[in-house]
Amino acid sequence: MASLNVSSVLVVLFLTCGAVMATKENDQIIKENNCESKMGLPCVLEAFTSIFSTGSISNKCCGELVVLGKVCHSALVKRTLENPLFKDLNPATIIAKSIQTWNNCLALIDSPSPST
Repeated sequence: MASLNVSSVLVVLFLTCGAVMATKENDQIIKENNCESKMGLPCVLEAFTSIFSTGSISNKCCGELVVLGKVCHSALVKRTLENPLFKDLNPATIIAKSIQTWNNCLALIDSPSPST
């Protein structure tokens, strides 16, 4: 019975350390890539709304998102999901919306603009 309790404690400790390491990893990525200063606040809010709520992102903000880069985009979304304020959200759904927003913006920015 004692070995079961020790095993349980070790599993909880491992999971807790994993979560802390994930947080530190995202924070490190964000800091090293200067992610928080690459988008203007209006576009940050548009991107946030399109991923964490229901909303769309403008062409201008798609451009800023693509310049931000996929590494920063992913790290910022993951760090936001770690915030207790968002604990009731389904991470799989948010990650899917994040990928969809990224792909839509990338396709929009990569597509040639129509001639006028």
